[in-house]
Amino acid sequence: MTTLPADIAFGPICLAVADLSRSVAFYQDVLGLRLHGHDGRQAVLGAAAPLVRLVAQPGARPVQRAAGLYHVALRVPQRADLADVLAHLLAIDAPLLGAADHIVSEALYLADPDGHGIEIYHDRPRSAWYDARGRFLLTTQPLDGNGLLALAGGRRWTHLADASDVGHVHLQVGDVAAHVGFYTDVIGFAVMARIAGAAFIAAGGYHHHLGLNDWAGRDLAAAPADAARLLEVALCMPAAALDALAGRLAQAGVAHAADGAALVCHDPAGNRWVFRPPA
Repeated sequence: MTTLPADIAFGPICLAVADLSRSVAFYQDVLGLRLHGHDGRQAVLGAAAPLVRLVAQPGARPVQRAAGLYHVALRVPQRADLADVLAHLLAIDAPLLGAADHIVSEALYLADPDGHGIEIYHDRPRSAWYDARGRFLLTTQPLDGNGLLALAGGRRWTHLADASDVGHVHLQVGDVAAHVGFYTDVIGFAVMARIAGAAFIAAGGYHHHLGLNDWAGRDLAAAPADAARLLEVALCMPAAALDALAGRLAQAGVAHAADGAALVCHDPAGNRWVFRPPA
């Protein structure tokens, strides 16, 4: 089976928000992202590169029990960077929703003002992702918060590390099996792990570029148009991979369109994906 190449990268993840000024303040002051652009209707924020695009939808309501975003995961390059983030979040009394050691990574969880899930994490070396028998070790254990904080060292934290990126996106869906089929057979990811009600898939042997879960139930509809919601996931890949993907979409009968050099399609839950060459 043709698979996606290892050198894929997420472009800015696009979210609808109820109050653009409130959201920009959160992404800057709490998450440490820097403003890349703002035209009054939308704002782009990130580290050295853009990571999220926020689109104003005044009055949009938070809706959690709907197909769409579970969380967007911002990946920092070093464990010490995650330590700095944790120290910062504790110092400002940010409402952390959780923290976990996934063996492959260590992660912090929170939500933005509209309820969009946010993960901030760092990866352990790939050699730590497998046991001596070669079994993949993705799981959830308590985070050693004190050990992590010991790395912070009292440094003054001003922003997320420059090399931070979007490491993965986790979607809430009604039918995990149907989505796994779409994302593996058509898009070209490979399954890395399955746990109760969830699957984790990736390209190039990464622990996961995409999480899929049905933890909110198997009867989920797409988020309504008046909700704060995921608007678009952008994924960058080489031109040859885009050509191959276009062929798979056509062969599978998946509706798609060209937008310049990009391909646009929707997954079974209606989530919009834009596949494009690197900038």
